[in-house]
Amino acid sequence: MSTEAEPARGTHFVQSLERGLSVLRAFSAERPSMTLSDVARSTDLTRAAARRFLLTLVDLGYVRTDGRLFCLTPRVLELGYAYVCSAGLPDVAQPHLEGLSAQVRESASVSVLDGDDIVYVARVATLRIMTVAITVGTRFPAAATSMGRVILAGFDDDTLKSYLSRVDLPKLTRHTITDRARLRAELDRVRHRGYAVVDQELEEGLRAVAAPIRDTCGRVVAAVNVSAHAGRSSFDDIHHRLRPALLETAALIEADLASVACRDAER
Repeated sequence: MSTEAEPARGTHFVQSLERGLSVLRAFSAERPSMTLSDVARSTDLTRAAARRFLLTLVDLGYVRTDGRLFCLTPRVLELGYAYVCSAGLPDVAQPHLEGLSAQVRESASVSVLDGDDIVYVARVATLRIMTVAITVGTRFPAAATSMGRVILAGFDDDTLKSYLSRVDLPKLTRHTITDRARLRAELDRVRHRGYAVVDQELEEGLRAVAAPIRDTCGRVVAAVNVSAHAGRSSFDDIHHRLRPALLETAALIEADLASVACRDAER
């Protein structure tokens, strides 16, 4: 039980909302799956109340259950991504993308996850290398993109297993990974090395390398990438020229986001 003083509650206070949020917060890396009794105990709710909140969250898509155990779904990440964007991620990232693009002379982007897609929230383009124009708001399947894979690799094991059990994996090119076991193995490699390289899986002729952007708690909340035409960017070039600059840029964006969060907390 927390010993911190609670903020004053006005007549506007909605206790049911507080209790629903407490149910979401009850899940953690140490407790990714819980029974109804576990949730009731950790939130100081009755079993009946905990059950109502859990089943409402199931209906809304934030929680899933096998009938006994409850766990969060990837949809809860939308709440964090919405905060990141509202906290100024595009504005924070844009000057760093401009510097990265100027340094490596390739297109650079930042995206967040929305459902099973990535959505571009900031971008600096050089030469057009895809058949479709990419702008802020463009969406692509996360599983076939470098930025999507570093975000997916940040999922805990249960959430990733749930995602892989239901997601569609269309064959976008002859290189696209559509086998769930192969994709899981690739995401494990991305998690281990801290970046993702995708070779012509989204579109023929397109190679990209991406790195995660983490919040102050270490959670992956977005991704940054560099994309280039396969004809002029070898794997050696990606690993030895693009990757170091990309990882440096990701660290700079994280540092600026942390500064923004600190300023907001002090207000």
